[in-house]
Amino acid sequence: MSVVDSLRDRLVVAGVELLETEGLAELSLRAITRRTGVSHGAPRRYFPTHNALLAAIAATGLADLARDLGTPTAAGSAEEQLIELGVRYLAFARTRPAMFQLIFRHDLLEGAGGNLRQTSLPLLATITTLIEQTGAADAPTRTITLWTNLHGLATLTITNALALLDADPAALIPGIVHTHLS
Repeated sequence: MSVVDSLRDRLVVAGVELLETEGLAELSLRAITRRTGVSHGAPRRYFPTHNALLAAIAATGLADLARDLGTPTAAGSAEEQLIELGVRYLAFARTRPAMFQLIFRHDLLEGAGGNLRQTSLPLLATITTLIEQTGAADAPTRTITLWTNLHGLATLTITNALALLDADPAALIPGIVHTHLS
């Protein structure tokens, strides 16, 4: 690994650590460079903007999400596999809420590099394939509506908006999946 790659990687790792411990609001360029032990100008060599560094951090999280979702292991039906993916998606949001929020901050990350939308397409393709296997019509539309419903559930969970209800959010996923396949 070259020195260039090493410092670039150190900046991203420091950003991930800072994001996970302090949250998105504290993910400043100064905080990342302080944690890395480099000058405030050093990141500019690798990341022309703060948002480019944020995109590199988000790309790491998106790769982690893809790994966590992986291929469904449920030996059962496509619907059961979709439920498993939904549970894993919610688990990622619960265990890494700041990263979950950053990954989907396209308002910050658009045009900043990393091509995050392209990276996320295989995740949606998996959902579409499973929906197609159920025989449900219009799989692309159902993919979008299912994903937005699962994403909404995850977002409401990590912001404690569902704390008012006496329900485990993961227990809602089978009903959500079934509704979108009906």
